[in-house]
Amino acid sequence: MTVFWTKFALDELHHIYDYYKVNVSVLIANNIKESILLSTHQLESQPLSGTPELLLQHLNQGHRYIIRGNYKIIYKIQSKRIYITDVFDTRQNPTKIYRNTEQDVTLNEPVNTKYKNAKK
Repeated sequence: MTVFWTKFALDELHHIYDYYKVNVSVLIANNIKESILLSTHQLESQPLSGTPELLLQHLNQGHRYIIRGNYKIIYKIQSKRIYITDVFDTRQNPTKIYRNTEQDVTLNEPVNTKYKNAKK
């Protein structure tokens, strides 16, 4: 299976990167970003390895998640494709996970660990 990222998930990854770049360092920001991107590779061969996301169960889209550090990488499987729909900081109030349930626009191209636009 191929991993695709939604615009919302990529925006969240950019926000995480920008926060650490400004408040900590570019090195840490890059490490966190790369760690999140690399962790999604397991989904290509083991798409069901994530835990079902109970907070999004009401959408009936089969959302699952994997954990990387303080982040939930939320995804769903549709038409033999894996869509990363959110990167959620688990230190937030869990109800904030509902902030993207209405708009779930996917990108046309898969993103890999060399995603250049994540670096600023």
